[in-house]
Amino acid sequence: MTERVGAIFSIIVCTLGASSAFAQVAPQPSASAQNTPTQDEFTEALQMSTERGLEALAAMQASDGSFGGRFGRNVAITSLAAIAFMADGNLPDRGKYAEQVQKALDYVLSCSSESGLIADEAVTSPMYGHGFATLFLGEIVGMSAGGVESPESQRAHEALVKAVRLIERTQNQQGGWRYNPVPFDADVSVTICQVMGLRSARNAGLEVSSEVIDKAVKYVRDCQNPDGGFRYQLDPGTSGWARSAAGVATMYYAGIYEDKAIDEGLDYIKTVGMPGLTDEQPHRWYGHYYAVQAMYLAGGDHWAQWWPAAREELVSSQLRNGTWSDNSFGDDYATAMALIVLQMPKRYLPIFQK
Repeated sequence: MTERVGAIFSIIVCTLGASSAFAQVAPQPSASAQNTPTQDEFTEALQMSTERGLEALAAMQASDGSFGGRFGRNVAITSLAAIAFMADGNLPDRGKYAEQVQKALDYVLSCSSESGLIADEAVTSPMYGHGFATLFLGEIVGMSAGGVESPESQRAHEALVKAVRLIERTQNQQGGWRYNPVPFDADVSVTICQVMGLRSARNAGLEVSSEVIDKAVKYVRDCQNPDGGFRYQLDPGTSGWARSAAGVATMYYAGIYEDKAIDEGLDYIKTVGMPGLTDEQPHRWYGHYYAVQAMYLAGGDHWAQWWPAAREELVSSQLRNGTWSDNSFGDDYATAMALIVLQMPKRYLPIFQK
């Protein structure tokens, strides 16, 4: 991957998913794409792990509601941490970690500008955090009782509308986005981040431009390599397992369940990144984040084979204090990502529901 290491969260890519299906009711999945709970999907060991992890994550939150560790206040990590709590069913008005979600929401909303951009003051690559924040706000609005009329979600709804409009107007001619909110350049990682936010907003009832989504999906499709994986930009380059998982999820979120690109992408992901059977890949945490979504959405044998292996790897790597570790981006980030992955079987988040 050729992203700048110095860019805040240049290694984080958001799951991509959508097409013109955003603007209409998506077709029902075929039998092969159905995902039903498997036997022992959520084990006692997993339950204990997530409980310890959530408690540890809550202790990491700063007094202003932010998360970030070595990055200080960070919109991207704060949004991911909040999503991890929401994956357990917590919302600002309910759940053991309601206070943590509310404080994170307050912080993210404090970073929302009149232009619609959601960013920390010091961030150098704001579109990563903006995409995660848009996803977080979309899930808040989508999960809040009463929808956009709920007092708890009204401010989130207003910020979400502005965030979506900024994404729509900063898309470049190729169909993608990059580090800054200007329509000049594009890469798969930032593009995926924005489309995931748009999908969450659409699920929450907002109008999203189908033309924007169609262009973004075409851009990502055009970045698929002959080996089934996805490269970083349209220019020739190598495939990466994390963005490849995101590319596969794109098809599912767009309502596409039978496609050669999906089959080849799934094969690539399992060949290069199967937990326990392959060498650990770069960008471990976001790779797990996207891969588990791709396999969950694929369902069937894909999910049945992938999930136990991924679950075992993550549960066994949890530290004694309940956190997970990442040498590059810190424990706040790693713990939030691990918890989102491990709580996938709870099926609370609208963005992951089929």
